[in-house]
Amino acid sequence: MVIWMLGQYLPFVGLIIFGNIENLVLSSQGVVAGVNPIKLAIASIICVSLWLIIGTFGTQLLIDYVDFIDFIGGVAILILGAQAMYTSIRGQ
Repeated sequence: MVIWMLGQYLPFVGLIIFGNIENLVLSSQGVVAGVNPIKLAIASIICVSLWLIIGTFGTQLLIDYVDFIDFIGGVAILILGAQAMYTSIRGQ
């Protein structure tokens, strides 16, 4: 049972790994910008929980579109990462 459940998420492993890295980058960017760490932690936990719920049910419904979802998710992660790096290099 557990192996089957893990198998259905296998196509999304790249998004899971890079999405978590992106969350860390964006959180650290918020800390550097002087955001209240408690508010940032609460907002981060809420967002991650929502994505967990959406991802769990969305995976079951949209498994046939895994290639498209991976592509769109990868592009979003790339754009957000580039934006975070650009902002940090500029010093803002």
